[in-house]
Amino acid sequence: MPKVDDLPTGLTPREFSARVFGTSEPPAGRGLELAPFHGVRYAADVAGDPATVTTPPYDLIDEAGALRLLAGGGYNIVRINLPRAAGESYATAGERLRRWLDEGVLTVDRDPALYVYEASRGETVLQRGLIGALGLRAESEGVVLPHEDVFPGPVRDRLALMAAAKANLEPIFLLYDGGGGDAIAGIIDDAADHEPLMEFCADDGLTHRLWRVTDPALHARVAADLSGKRALIADGHHRYATYRALQARHHAAGDGPGPWDAGLALLVDSSRYPPHLGAIHRVLPGLRPEDAVEQARKAFRVTDFRDEATALEALAGETGPAFLLGGGDTLHLLSDPDDDALSRSMPSERSPRWRRLDTAVLDHVLIGGLWNVPENENAIEVVHDDPSAALARARRDGGTAVVLNPLEVEDVVAVAEEGERVPRKSTSFGPKPRTGLVLRLLRDDFR
Repeated sequence: MPKVDDLPTGLTPREFSARVFGTSEPPAGRGLELAPFHGVRYAADVAGDPATVTTPPYDLIDEAGALRLLAGGGYNIVRINLPRAAGESYATAGERLRRWLDEGVLTVDRDPALYVYEASRGETVLQRGLIGALGLRAESEGVVLPHEDVFPGPVRDRLALMAAAKANLEPIFLLYDGGGGDAIAGIIDDAADHEPLMEFCADDGLTHRLWRVTDPALHARVAADLSGKRALIADGHHRYATYRALQARHHAAGDGPGPWDAGLALLVDSSRYPPHLGAIHRVLPGLRPEDAVEQARKAFRVTDFRDEATALEALAGETGPAFLLGGGDTLHLLSDPDDDALSRSMPSERSPRWRRLDTAVLDHVLIGGLWNVPENENAIEVVHDDPSAALARARRDGGTAVVLNPLEVEDVVAVAEEGERVPRKSTSFGPKPRTGLVLRLLRDDFR
């Protein structure tokens, strides 16, 4: 696989994704691998309350949120993971990471471990899974399955940071079907019966807990259980692509096998803890709402609403492709797309299931077709799982918000298993693991 730095410019997201995920490599015949590692964790007696130093994943923090976290001072992980918010370089972030290790703000666990992570709300456990070093695999092996395309910009950005920090700073989120009763389930539940290494309630309203599993015999049982399994990337496609790009860079330099052959990941059995799947809404700041709805009438039935709650309820009741447009005083429900418009706009080489995905119809019929908006990170903003926030941002900026229904989990899995990908920013799986709970250094000399 070529290094990200060497990839030609002008690739579409689909072409770029094929390069970084490695669709051309032959199968190696190995199953899913999640190995123990020497975790790096905050020392609470130095760094303070974990709720004040950990954050949501980097791509859920906007500029205003990053500035608020920075204004709090202290040892918040945003100072390493999003240094540009403070006007600092990635080299400075890497130096800060190493300084915090030297000062005891961060400590390295002596024994390699798998880490049990839990997110709960009140007495309800929403999610439990294992954090470990995920063996990196080409997509063609059918072991680690992406379901979204990625853009070069975010991959290059994360690669620059990861190389400067010489660390995986936050886990990606994977789902696999363990059947609910495998050995891993018992190992996770046994660990959760003991006092956690870390426990805190964060500003997301969830309680986050972390345990450590250091017994090599249990590590071997996990490895045996995962043999022959495969996993879906639920969240972290750009970070996984970055793992692969960093691996390729080291191999091209003649470094051979090493810690760059794995990446930090949370693995969750979806049969025990079904994920929440939310929508990712769009805001198009350069498109006026009145222009958007005028063009949309060419291919959709339009129903107007004045009340947001009523409009959102109507959207939720739609079973086919449907969207809610906002930004002005009136909300517009787009439904019942014209069959001729679909056949003209949707790529014929895609599967019927893919062509009926809401995000595919949005991208091809509306954004790229009727609205002629370029497909890049600057022309389209995204808001995860919060339709009111998307509508408010559009009203504030004079643009158009597009509110969507979430995709169905079975559609996402079926598309991925057939070797296709849903359009970029189609899914918001959760709960997402907290950044700063545990980090992984890209080195193997921990003696």
